[in-house]
Parts: sequence; structure tokens; C-alpha cells
Amino acid sequence: MSRFNPYLLLIATVIGLLSSTSKSLRFELESGLTKCIAEDIKTNSLTVGKYSIVNPHDGQPLPESHKLTVKVTSSYGNSYHNSERVESGQFAFTASEAGDYMACFWAADHKPPVTLNIDFDWKTGVAAKDWTNVAKKGSVDVSQPALWIRFLPF
Repeated sequence: MSRFNPYLLLIATVIGLLSSTSKSLRFELESGLTKCIAEDIKTNSLTVGKYSIVNPHDGQPLPESHKLTVKVTSSYGNSYHNSERVESGQFAFTASEAGDYMACFWAADHKPPVTLNIDFDWKTGVAAKDWTNVAKKGSVDVSQPALWIRFLPF
């Protein structure tokens, strides 16, 4: 008769959690509205992000109505990224101040209203695995915690 081994279950659970590397988020944004996502970032932490509109008609170009304006700012109002009327983009910076950084997404008003689906991936500190591609040696603090995202009401 076999016995249940709780240690084996614990090890399998930890391996399963650690092997999940996706920190991506998908959300809807109605035209004319804004959604902001905040991240608490420590000073000197590397931050990388990328975003794109999900094409509702696979294999065809996005309609002209499917454009975003994206702005990333610190809690002190300093701007770290600003793109207007884009389908996708990316940003990378080393935080010069600690606090909440906000990525705000805005879609221009459209009649009739259009709902955009947006893929967004935002990593900070150790979770920013693309760091060698976007940062110079010596400007990265690898002791920072991984990503924490919270949604803010609008």
C-alpha cells in the first residue's frame, strides 16, 4: 500500500509556481476612457514594459480606431515614457526615485464606441529578465523584489 507524501506535493507545487514565468496582463479599454496601472518601484530598480493592442481580426491590419496613448510617470509627476496613437510599444528605465509609478492607457473617443483588448507586461527588479538588452552594466540593482501590480479606480 502506498503512503501519501506531503513533501512530494509541496515540492511539486513549488516547482509549478516557479516555472510559471508569465507576468502578462490583458485588459479591456473602451474608447474615450483611461485605465491606469500602478507599480511600487524602489530607487535604482530596472523597469521594463511592453504593450500591444490585440488584433480583433487576425491576419488583417488594425483599424485606424485602434490606437493608444500611453504615459508612464512617477508619483512625483516625472514622465518616463510617452507614446501617442500607437498600436504597440515598450519602455525601459532605471527608477531614479522610490514610489508608485503609473502606466496610463488612453484610447481616443470613437463613435460607435470601440473596446480594445490590450496585452501589457510590466517587470521590475529581478523580474525584468530582459535587462541585458535594455540596461548598461552597473545600472541594475538585482536585489529588488518582483512585480506587484494593483488596479486603481478611475
